[in-house]
Amino acid sequence: MFVENEWKIIENDFNKDRHMIAESVFSIGNGHMGQRANFEEAYSGKTLQGNYIGGVFFPDKTRVGWWKNGYPDYFAKVINAPTWIGIHTWVNGNLLDLAAVKISSFERILDMKQGILSKKCNVEMPDGTQICISSERFVSMVDVEIGAIKYSLTAKNKGCNITLKSFIQSKVFNQDSNYNECFWESISGRSNKNEIVAVDKTKKTVFDVPQFTIATAIRNKYSQKVATTNEIEELQLSETANLSLQEGETFTLEKYAAQVSSMNYKDEELEQTALQRVTAAEAKGFDSLLAEHANKWAEKWKQSDIVISGDVKAQQGIRFNIFQLQQTYTGDDSRLNIGPKGFTGEKYGGVTYWDTEAFCFPFYLSTSPEAVSRNLLLYRYKQLPRAIKNGEKLGFTKGAALYPMVTMTGDECHNEWEITFEEIHRNGAIAHAIYDYVTYTGDKAYLVDYGLEVLIGISRFWSQRVILSPIKRKYMILGVTGPNEYENNVSNNWYTNYFAQWCLKYTLETISWAKRVANEQYQELAKRISFEELEISRWSDIAQNMYLPTDEKFGIILQQDGYLDKEPLTVANLPADQRPINQHWSWDRILRSPYIKQADVVQGLYVFESDFQEETIKKNFDFYEARCVHESSLSPCIHSVVASKIGNEEKAYELYLRTARLDLDDYNKEAHEGLHITSMSGSWLAIVKGFAGMRVAQNSISFNPYIPKGWKSYSFSINYRNAVLTMTVSSKKIEISLSNGFISNLRVFDEEYQMKAGEKLLIDIKKKK
Repeated sequence: MFVENEWKIIENDFNKDRHMIAESVFSIGNGHMGQRANFEEAYSGKTLQGNYIGGVFFPDKTRVGWWKNGYPDYFAKVINAPTWIGIHTWVNGNLLDLAAVKISSFERILDMKQGILSKKCNVEMPDGTQICISSERFVSMVDVEIGAIKYSLTAKNKGCNITLKSFIQSKVFNQDSNYNECFWESISGRSNKNEIVAVDKTKKTVFDVPQFTIATAIRNKYSQKVATTNEIEELQLSETANLSLQEGETFTLEKYAAQVSSMNYKDEELEQTALQRVTAAEAKGFDSLLAEHANKWAEKWKQSDIVISGDVKAQQGIRFNIFQLQQTYTGDDSRLNIGPKGFTGEKYGGVTYWDTEAFCFPFYLSTSPEAVSRNLLLYRYKQLPRAIKNGEKLGFTKGAALYPMVTMTGDECHNEWEITFEEIHRNGAIAHAIYDYVTYTGDKAYLVDYGLEVLIGISRFWSQRVILSPIKRKYMILGVTGPNEYENNVSNNWYTNYFAQWCLKYTLETISWAKRVANEQYQELAKRISFEELEISRWSDIAQNMYLPTDEKFGIILQQDGYLDKEPLTVANLPADQRPINQHWSWDRILRSPYIKQADVVQGLYVFESDFQEETIKKNFDFYEARCVHESSLSPCIHSVVASKIGNEEKAYELYLRTARLDLDDYNKEAHEGLHITSMSGSWLAIVKGFAGMRVAQNSISFNPYIPKGWKSYSFSINYRNAVLTMTVSSKKIEISLSNGFISNLRVFDEEYQMKAGEKLLIDIKKKK
């Protein structure tokens, strides 16, 4: 569907059946707001209209068939905000509807290097008039409340009369609304010449959630003087221009928009602020705004680009994923996080999952300033009181924190019981992100100031969630769902049990360290949260006596109790026409099958790699990978990293490519709903932690690189403790350079080096052997 290109996503024909996929793929954003690649023109075909503002959500009332105690009252949804991109066109009185007119040529390009979405198409109207449409669109990475469009029409075969209607549409809906309601109410609006502004507020609810107000303002600038009129219709404010075009003549409209929200301004300031922002944008001009925007993207690519020589598909895939990650989250605001679909769709509500800590965190940790990953941690720290309340709703006491599976505010807002109540491994991912951050940055002050309090809350949860088996005299965790969501309500999911054990151990180590180096702060914290020394002895006992299921006959870790009672089938037994099984089988059949949705035991071996011998990792990888259908976007990347670890380079590359091109090639047949933003970091993991073998431990950074077959070279940069390291790997050598900073303990193939700014290191890759 898309042309292979190193820096661009190109669609060179128009296919109505794949239009919603293209809307997702060509999405643009800037961390503050974003939008699907909806047409500016009228489009009566199948579409998902989507314009979203970070942090602005609506508590959609929960809709379930059977209510259970502990269910959240609402599902928080990033809502479809009033849209500003609309430019409807009439040619000789006929509406230009791209779903209805004849399209003789079509090209749409997402320029990832500069962050620009462009379109050029030639259409023929019912009366035979031929028009060329050209547009460029971006949302600024510099002025993040600003978006701009340059829209041109050219009369191709004869003169014609044109009517252009540029508007703000406030009557918008979420397609995933539980009760098909509009979440907005209009507060005010005015439409005067070159000054259009709408103020809209989320509807009142019975929930303890603040209302959000946004103001959208637009200004239009025309390439020639035209007659214009303004209208205020029901929830639509517009400016209409009328003009005549001679054959071969081009008319251009520049449209500037500002969207500001009550997250950042007082309600009474919004209208005036939006007008000031859009007026300043228009004065700066389209070309200047675009140049600043492109320069900002150049900075981001310098920090995070991965360059692959010899494999255009792989190159396009990784750049597409990095591009989407960088335009979804910038780290400037600790109130924001990373939704599974980002600004590209509505599925999953656009809210925060465990994906952030388990998959995205390492990417931002290595490719962005330290403050970015720190803000991701602070997001969870600030929500700790709500995590404790979530625990209380399920019967936990004394400060036990259960972080939500799905959230915007810290409240749980996911209402599938097997996830809401049972997928408690998310607590482990949040604790491990603290460990990752401190290990990578050396910022141990974070532990004392914030991290330890979160670790104690999580450990209190684990200590109450376990039970002591009177038969095995081991601590067990019953009634859970692990990362593999094709197994619900199981006992002793190995990944969950192992993570609980690790969390308790790490918390105990951190407490011991805090007592030694910051005892006064520790004592203040202990007093504030009523922490008792008796808890330490219980946690130690649980950690020493946690039940971890294994099977001696096969010599493998058991995914959970009873897993080997299932039919001994592998993915090789699955007919191709039955995949993905989640779109062909009943849920009952899936639950009874041996098939694994995503990495579970393999995920644990990836996280805790240093705890296991390579032989153990290989044996379990081979067993479970053969049974994994990878029907979660989060799965292939983890298998790719572990495959690299055990030397299975062919499998590592296969799963890397699946990760990198998951949405571009629509592997899971669901790209029309939006992109898999949080799994996109997996392609970065597969290269940097997989092919290059990067690991950080004990104040040392190490690499064990190889190059996939068919690649000429690959290179990437990382920011490690304020030292920027660039590594290039080819079939013959490894080149490492340091552009700034100092690294005292660098290991490559188990040999130690020191490097300072300006130095280069050349290593024969054959040393790997």
